[in-house]
Amino acid sequence: MQHSFEIYRHIGVLSQPNNGWVKELNYISWDSREPVYDIRTWTLDHTQYGKGVTITASEMRLLQELIKDTSVF
Repeated sequence: MQHSFEIYRHIGVLSQPNNGWVKELNYISWDSREPVYDIRTWTLDHTQYGKGVTITASEMRLLQELIKDTSVF
């Protein structure tokens, strides 16, 4: 099932394997809902996408704090 989407802001490419797809972080609205941060794979022309993870603004702030406070990196 295809969903409608609008990418409000392309934030960056996380990886680009040699299969014609890219993993990106975008700020996107799915099916005319409130925009969310979104990590998923896309074809280069954004006509197809894979499964992904959506993160609300409050979750993104928490994730940012968790990463900042983590000594693993």
